[in-house]
Amino acid sequence: MSEPAEQLVPGALARQLFVPEQGVAVRQPEADGPGYWAGAPGACYDQVTGAFYLTYRRRRERGTVSDRGYSCFIARSTDGVRFDDIWSVRKEQLQSASMERFCLRRGDDRWLLYLSYVDPADNRWRIDVIEAASPDGFETGARRPALTAAATGTEGVKDPFVTRIGPAWLMFASYAAPAAMTASQREQAHATADIYATGATTYPTGLATSLDGTVWDWQGQVLGVGQGWDRYQARICSVMPAGDGWLAFYDGSADKAENYEERCGLALSLDLTGWLRLTVRAPALVTAAGASLRYLDSVLADGTRYFYYEYARPGGAHELRVATVPAI
Repeated sequence: MSEPAEQLVPGALARQLFVPEQGVAVRQPEADGPGYWAGAPGACYDQVTGAFYLTYRRRRERGTVSDRGYSCFIARSTDGVRFDDIWSVRKEQLQSASMERFCLRRGDDRWLLYLSYVDPADNRWRIDVIEAASPDGFETGARRPALTAAATGTEGVKDPFVTRIGPAWLMFASYAAPAAMTASQREQAHATADIYATGATTYPTGLATSLDGTVWDWQGQVLGVGQGWDRYQARICSVMPAGDGWLAFYDGSADKAENYEERCGLALSLDLTGWLRLTVRAPALVTAAGASLRYLDSVLADGTRYFYYEYARPGGAHELRVATVPAI
């Protein structure tokens, strides 16, 4: 009898892709200790200008001044390792309790930035889009809804990863699945402005499609939660071509206690809509100490693949790292 696909991948194949502990720090957290993070990276390489662009966020521990995800950035680099910030936004500009992962993409004649933040109107996560002529020219006042809880029929939606295939734009996004709750339970779940940390439901990945990158149609779930280490959350962070199909890097957690300390799993697809989970029993990528490695994204440039990821330090803080390997 052949071995389950999961046994063929996590340790061996993942470490053939890159070795996490050999990555170098791109951004450091402002303090040591749990809750202080520099991470949630989203990366792209622009062939027109020969530049790398990186979105990332900074977070503080709850209960501190301007806590949680308080600022997000766009940074530019010519080598994929040393970045200079060229744009930023603070959560107060969005009147939001917190921001999470952003995503930057070039369109046909403009740039698009997807913002993930807590909606001040209902305390639910949402995704907006802004258009600009250049990556340093985004005006937050010009943002428009891309995906909201109401539009998706969910309890919240966040952490976009956008890719383009011909005329089609695809957005993978984490969402809070609809759950049987009373009005009081729902109010309580959203009172913290982060239902993901409450255990009220589960958090799979959904897909939205678009023809212009601004108006999106929600297609629903494409990667559900698993039954073991990833039974609470399964968030696709990025996809990359793999032979005749696609390989997804996804963040998984077992319960609400691991909500901020997800680890990275792998899934395979032939059409980007149906995903085969390759990491059934254990995550594929973790830190040297077995701790959180999440929000992995990658880009290919000039024969080298760059992997960007959030990496947990021994003291609990998270830093943003990059690892580079020759393209396979």
